[in-house]
Amino acid sequence: MEEIDRRIVTLLAKDGRMSFTDLARETGLSVSAVHQRVRRLEKRGVVRGYTAVIDHDAIGLPLTAFVSIKPIDPAAPDDAPDRLAHLSAIEACHSVAGDESYILKVRVASPVALEDLLQQIRAAANVSTRTTVVLSTPYEHRAPEIAAEAADHPTA
Repeated sequence: MEEIDRRIVTLLAKDGRMSFTDLARETGLSVSAVHQRVRRLEKRGVVRGYTAVIDHDAIGLPLTAFVSIKPIDPAAPDDAPDRLAHLSAIEACHSVAGDESYILKVRVASPVALEDLLQQIRAAANVSTRTTVVLSTPYEHRAPEIAAEAADHPTA
């Protein structure tokens, strides 16, 4: 990936609403050149979308937890993500190496809601759970620093 594209990606990661005019000013390119580069980055799948960062406390979901799951029957099909997709309180599902199969990031309104969600997870996916409740989040949604080597050797 060219240095100028890395710069555009970094700027968009920090502010997905940045206008083409502002991107042009920050990169020294023309607005049309920035527009073409952003569209090319979107087409290549480097930029996959734009999203709002939500204050979960403000919408009544102040409790964040990480729930590690592992199948009760290791011989059962590995379909936990499909079985849990309907649970909107699960913000993210990560396949991991280690004792557990997946780590889920969940957001709920209260400890009681978390307890209810854990029961739903266990029943829906036939898994055991281990839960870590987040006390505070010093930072989240940090923009990546894109090294030239990483950009030149994408994994996808």
